Amino acid sequence: MDLSPLFLSLKVAFVATILTAITGLGFAILMARARFPGKSLVEALLTLPLALPPSSVGYYLLVIMGRNGPLGWLGWLFTWKAAVLASWIVALPLMFRTAKAALESVDISLEMVARTLGKPPWRAFVDVTLPLAGRGILAGVILSFARALGEFGATLMVAGNIPGKTRTIPLAIYTATQINRMDIASFWVIVTAALAYAFILAVNKLQEK
Repeated sequence: MDLSPLFLSLKVAFVATILTAITGLGFAILMARARFPGKSLVEALLTLPLALPPSSVGYYLLVIMGRNGPLGWLGWLFTWKAAVLASWIVALPLMFRTAKAALESVDISLEMVARTLGKPPWRAFVDVTLPLAGRGILAGVILSFARALGEFGATLMVAGNIPGKTRTIPLAIYTATQINRMDIASFWVIVTAALAYAFILAVNKLQEK
């Protein structure tokens, strides 16, 4: 049994989740606190990958990362880095919306009390709001990792299905099914089901606390 899809999927999902956590939390803070013209348009754009078919996301990434695209000079097309980029794009809305909801659930008056005690605004936010929203933010990170781990359509279009290089678990399932190796497909389906169950259980535990 070739286990490279498992290790590659974990690597792609881990790197993509780091990017998603940083950018998603940043956008969540901005959208939860800032007021500016066109805010609803920006928020809709950040959520758009969640509504689009993965193949559509993959097409746009293919254009952007192609030879004549703005990111073509990176040479990431059909590499594991392209899989990271695809996973980041499709997982970003989950992190953004979950973190934004968590931040908005915190009573702003608690942060204002900290300011009256002499804390600067940024310190009050870090010391009061972020810890209170921590469970929701962590849930967003876990969901983002799960989404990145299961990405298929966009990854196939921009990273391909190269054994040992870009073949992730979803692509391994697809390939095994195409060649009628149901034993291999069943193995990877069980692995993904176990991982997905673990992620869902972790999120539920966070929400129960």
